[in-house]
Amino acid sequence: MYAIGLCIDERYMLPALATVSSLANGLGPRERKGVALRVLALDLTPAHAVTLAQFARRLGFGSFDIRWCFPSAASRLVDDEYISITTYLRFQFTPAFVGCPYLIYMDSDVLVRGDLSSPLHNLPHGQLGAVQDEFNPQVGGTGRALPGVAERWPQLGERAYFNAGVLWMPVAMLASIRTGVEQALVSGRRHILHNDQDALNLWLLSSRAVQPVDAVFNRFELGRFWERGNWVRRVVDRPVRSDPDAVLVHFVGPEKPWQADCPATEDVREYRAHLRATVRHINRMGELGIEAVAGGAR
Repeated sequence: MYAIGLCIDERYMLPALATVSSLANGLGPRERKGVALRVLALDLTPAHAVTLAQFARRLGFGSFDIRWCFPSAASRLVDDEYISITTYLRFQFTPAFVGCPYLIYMDSDVLVRGDLSSPLHNLPHGQLGAVQDEFNPQVGGTGRALPGVAERWPQLGERAYFNAGVLWMPVAMLASIRTGVEQALVSGRRHILHNDQDALNLWLLSSRAVQPVDAVFNRFELGRFWERGNWVRRVVDRPVRSDPDAVLVHFVGPEKPWQADCPATEDVREYRAHLRATVRHINRMGELGIEAVAGGAR
């Protein structure tokens, strides 16, 4: 048994529900019973919690739990165009709260198309799994990952840089990950640009406690960026079109598929169809329906 971890604030309530339902669609009924859902929240209401719990039960997940907590005092937002401090809660999961040997953390701006658990099968002891970032695949170079690190420590130049949107973690590592990230936020403050993701990568550079995971488990949706300009072709070495092999599609960046002005790419249209189905499912929950998540995506 493993747990899926989500960190949800009020703005992301509806997208989180869509993420959970897409996760369920990628699993058979028997597999769902072996999956626990664990949510960390900063500003959700009790009504939100009840809706999440009932939705998880209706979808057939093995268990659900939610906890309200605060990020570390060292947490800081540098790039806050569309991200809130809730992003740092991903490091506040504890073994007691998770209650399973493994935790798969994932952001709420994703569409899951299949089973995310297979990277756990080859995860070495003392390693977390992560996918190399498509926009900033390495430290230094032409990207914006960990500004100044390659100049300060040339030996770290061209080392892999990982996206924090999906992480596969043995719960035995959670305390060391949290401690490492908090120390990086203090000692590497000048190198933090992409918030908690940079802090995590600073720790990974020193600990080497990472197992690369195949890119299909955290595939960026690129079409939205292509609609706005051709820069994406200069930084990503793959076709801009939708990847049919993607197990998880990640809608990184400020333009989200639930927003009306987001370019209607193939993956965005797929997401919106799934979101409509999710809303219909929630509405069938009566008093726990869409009114209870009115604070969600707008």
